[in-house]
Amino acid sequence: MFLSGVQALARLPLEQMRVDRLHGLETAAFVSGYPGSPLAGFDKEADAARKHACGLPYVHTPGLNEELAATAVMGSQLAAERSDSRWSGVTGYWYGKTPGVDRASDA
Repeated sequence: MFLSGVQALARLPLEQMRVDRLHGLETAAFVSGYPGSPLAGFDKEADAARKHACGLPYVHTPGLNEELAATAVMGSQLAAERSDSRWSGVTGYWYGKTPGVDRASDA
């Protein structure tokens, strides 16, 4: 399979969930970031990767800015702490611009 670097990054959550399942873990993936990030087309590739998820819980939700996206990813980490959670964990992925790292560091 030939992939660009951005395509490989967008598929990373799927591959991680497949490895987790081999180890008996029911995990989910949550991806959020700023659509204008220098990872050209990452948001489009994340949406395309979701089409190949084959039922795996891969959620991509672009943020309005880097800070809101980082806060959403942080919130996704709390899901497995709930007693009614279907997942043994949620792997969170964030993407953004370099100036956005400063903005998102509080989250």
